[in-house]
Amino acid sequence: MTMPSAYVGRFAPSPSGPLHFGSLVCALASYLHARQHNGRWLVRIEDIDTPRVDSKMSPVILNSLLAHGMQWDGEVIYQSECHQRYNKNLDYLAQTQQIYGCRCSRREINQRAAYYDRLCRDANLSFDRHALRWKNDAGIDTFEDLHMGTCRVEERLAKEDPVLKRADGIFAYHLAVVSDDIAQNVTHIVRGADLIDTTPLHMSLFKALGGNPPAYFHIPVACDVPSQKLSKQHHAPAIDDSKALSNLKSALVFFGASAAEIKHLQSVDSLLQWAINHWQVSRLSTQTEILVEAVDGVYALKQ
Repeated sequence: MTMPSAYVGRFAPSPSGPLHFGSLVCALASYLHARQHNGRWLVRIEDIDTPRVDSKMSPVILNSLLAHGMQWDGEVIYQSECHQRYNKNLDYLAQTQQIYGCRCSRREINQRAAYYDRLCRDANLSFDRHALRWKNDAGIDTFEDLHMGTCRVEERLAKEDPVLKRADGIFAYHLAVVSDDIAQNVTHIVRGADLIDTTPLHMSLFKALGGNPPAYFHIPVACDVPSQKLSKQHHAPAIDDSKALSNLKSALVFFGASAAEIKHLQSVDSLLQWAINHWQVSRLSTQTEILVEAVDGVYALKQ
């Protein structure tokens, strides 16, 4: 299977809470990169992890994107409606003997080693009531990032056998995201640097499922304290849609723009058009995180 040459990017939030500044930064970087390449920009709601999903959050997230001027192309895809796709890919991996049942709990694995040690790989456990793991023999642990350059992930992590379906029947993130990116012909993925370690694994799974890995572009994550990114898990406050212009200006300063050069732009549309025409990747930091702080409800670089 080959991907089309035309640019297709995507933003894929999980509806476990509203957008916060960190997720807005990722959305904006993805949106701008797609528009600068005259590409399509898709939005996919990653609602596969049902215990963490809040059904009220999907429209809240979509409304926030629109309030900040980011109109997506095509229909919004919901992972909860794509089970048939995931089962089809699991069936293919089963038929080609690339998956196996695993009875190990996360606690048991952590007690034995830092990474999964393939204990159940040759145990011939049934697929019923067990997690399903993929035999990751691809050997990829290095990739070229469009922004970060050569990225090398610890070999044991990059070559770990990941769970593709949990013992409780929930499809795992790795299977869902790669399956969807293949189905939607995604050619470029712009996302936070906290996901760099998953990239070699995803590239390997792309190939196992007959797809070509996309180009990856990782950006710094926004942190309020060192090594702790803004996230729903850490109770990052929701962005205020009524302050969309200020939020976007803060995001562009995060990307390396100066406040002075965008001060004259007084509408969301004019600001986004300026960014499409003038934002340069070279101005974006190659750090994996940038410290920010909230000032009057709007985030700014921490002084």
